[in-house]
Amino acid sequence: MTGNRRPTIKTVAARAGVGRTTVSRVVNGSELVSADARARVLAAIKELNYVPNSVARGLVTNRTNAVALVIPESESRLGSEPFFAALIRGVSGALAESRTQLQLMLVRDQAERDQLTESVATRRVDGVLLVSVHAEDRLPGMLEEMGLPTVLAGRRDAGERLSYVNSDNAGGATAAVRHLLDSGRRRIATISGPLDMDVGRSRLAGWHAAHEEAGVPAEELLAEAGDFSEESGRRAMRLLLERAPDLDAVFAASDLMAVGALSELRRRKRRVPDDVAVVGFEDSILARHTDPPLTTVRQPVEELGRAMARILTDITQHGASRQQMTLPTELVVRESS
Repeated sequence: MTGNRRPTIKTVAARAGVGRTTVSRVVNGSELVSADARARVLAAIKELNYVPNSVARGLVTNRTNAVALVIPESESRLGSEPFFAALIRGVSGALAESRTQLQLMLVRDQAERDQLTESVATRRVDGVLLVSVHAEDRLPGMLEEMGLPTVLAGRRDAGERLSYVNSDNAGGATAAVRHLLDSGRRRIATISGPLDMDVGRSRLAGWHAAHEEAGVPAEELLAEAGDFSEESGRRAMRLLLERAPDLDAVFAASDLMAVGALSELRRRKRRVPDDVAVVGFEDSILARHTDPPLTTVRQPVEELGRAMARILTDITQHGASRQQMTLPTELVVRESS
């Protein structure tokens, strides 16, 4: 060796008198190598102090040891919604266990969609974790057609074909509204998520189901859709109060929308929970710091991210088949209800 250049797979192959593919097979533990060649390669690796890299492994495995976490949202949404931070923590923690690189990709316009398509087409990533799936989003279908392993956070609908990890959205919403009904509330409004997302439709279905279970009609005028942002919660709460000034509770399909609802109720001089009880969904850090502290449905967002990453690793590294998982939720009662 001359200078300070790090040894490469080519260097090892030359020293051992074998081809680069043979070195890669030894590095990856393949049995398709003779005992003599294996011994020579191992001796060369030790002599040169060679550290295998992902490119060397890729010669045999056709893997890059990198996956993309694709979020089709803006930086402002990414920074303002606790859901994304918790999900990223879960994903990165699980991938660290398998020494897999994480590439975060925001897909906000056609140029970024084209960049993702190029990465997929040239196999610069082994698979994709896809978040915020809307009904009309072409990304899941595109990834499916390209044959790239993909795991969704949530699903497009009940007949989802791709792997996914979901929370029990309908069950969590039912538990939230059941809690409000059991405490004597009868005009319970809901601020749903976007209805072009399964998560939005499922939490709205849970609101309906709790009413049906209790034999209390769910009033359609008491339902208003938001987009999971604080501002949409504030706007929806304003519209609901204009339509039904005597409503006595609201179930918001995210903590951030519940924060917006609390803000509008405070502006209208409505006391929480005396006049209007409020329940959110997620149990983010926000829920413990609202005034009053927010009753909410806990969904294990970090675990959702970890499960997504582990499923994708099972598929890309071990050839596992499609996996679909639904994680349980839990009602956390605080002072807002």
